[in-house]
Amino acid sequence: MQVIASLLLCLTAPQADAAAPAAASEPSAVVMDPAAAWLAEHADSLAVFYRELHANPELSLEEHATSATLAMVLESIGFEVTRGVGGTGVVGVLRNGEGPTVLVRCDMDALPIFERTGLAYASTKSVEREDGGQVGVMHACGHDVHMSVWAGTASALAAARESWSGTLVFVAQPAEELGMGAKAMLEDGLYERFPKPDYALALHAKAEIAAGKVGTVSGWALANVDTVDILVRGEGGHGSAPHRTKDPVALAARIVMGLQTIVSREVAPLQPAVVTVGSIHGGTKHNIIPNEVKMQLTVRSYDPGVRQQLLDAIVRTAEHEARAAGFPEDILPVVDISDTQETPATWNTPELVARVDAAIERTLGAGTIVDAGQVMGAEDFGRYGPAAGCPSYLFWLGTSDPAEIAAAEAGEGPWPPSVHTDRYGAPDPVPVLDTGVRAMTAAVLELLPVAD
Repeated sequence: MQVIASLLLCLTAPQADAAAPAAASEPSAVVMDPAAAWLAEHADSLAVFYRELHANPELSLEEHATSATLAMVLESIGFEVTRGVGGTGVVGVLRNGEGPTVLVRCDMDALPIFERTGLAYASTKSVEREDGGQVGVMHACGHDVHMSVWAGTASALAAARESWSGTLVFVAQPAEELGMGAKAMLEDGLYERFPKPDYALALHAKAEIAAGKVGTVSGWALANVDTVDILVRGEGGHGSAPHRTKDPVALAARIVMGLQTIVSREVAPLQPAVVTVGSIHGGTKHNIIPNEVKMQLTVRSYDPGVRQQLLDAIVRTAEHEARAAGFPEDILPVVDISDTQETPATWNTPELVARVDAAIERTLGAGTIVDAGQVMGAEDFGRYGPAAGCPSYLFWLGTSDPAEIAAAEAGEGPWPPSVHTDRYGAPDPVPVLDTGVRAMTAAVLELLPVAD
């Protein structure tokens, strides 16, 4: 990425004002909001950095250039950097005296989507699929925003290190979109090889919130996700003689309909739960009843008991629908619940949420914090806090034009394109990154003592 050299130059430029400690009797605005001082000089360069990341996305587990870029940024501002943690992950540590350890995580991977934003810096990348076709590569989930905010926050905190005391652990994580990256980094000794955090923080871009705003959720914020594959087996034959077959297509249809009553009739109404059949494939020709049909499901919940209830019910439904259809025991459906593409729910520790939200609002102004509400989407950031036994908080960062959000809320216009679509992107990254860097820097400083 050609912009790296210029960005590193701006990150390492002298910033005496930002680094100067505040007088005890009259705290300086710079120390109270060091990110604002850093952004006053570097906001444009950070926006260029964001555009470069957006134009050069890499898929999960392939984040080689991206991770190299983020490692260089941390090294340039004085972090001890380790590459290759959990695959392509990067860990930077900045020790700055006595005090708590705060972990700040960003994710690096992009999605297999052809971009259609029309942006001048839109991704034109594509990669070959296993079947020989092409698939686009796009930062359609805001990870380019996350990385840019992460880099800006690290830079602002490093520049103001004389005003705080403690240890920073900045983690750049691979494969969030697969739900694998956090687990891989933890299994690679994240908390054995590096300081274990006392607090863990992250943010996530959200199209439904206006730029300049920060969304908050206390308690359960994002869902458990389980990936389930069902192989519906049968005995194929000619389409003109279905009575001589065990039709897996008809059975798959029965299973799909049976699954719909798990949430509506078995799960308590006040417990969030989702069972979605996202893919179903079988057969090759109009008049051939196939031997099998493949189904792919996503299963969402918050409560661990509900999670197990859903998974047990899926297995039961698939098997008993087959029995009801007269299928013999030796060709009952095979239900495979993935133990690699699963993500635990994200719990935002209420006490930490209240403390951080207050710090962000003091920094950005009254009315900055908005209620984002729970969602059934997922984020493997939820692994970091429980693994360390520490409080954790993932907050939301608005990325859309405020006028567009206001029109949508008033019913006078459409909502902006959401994440995971081919049209998602911040219309103006400067206010988005400004808010993100100032908010995350304020959150970290709230948890660290003022230097003596």
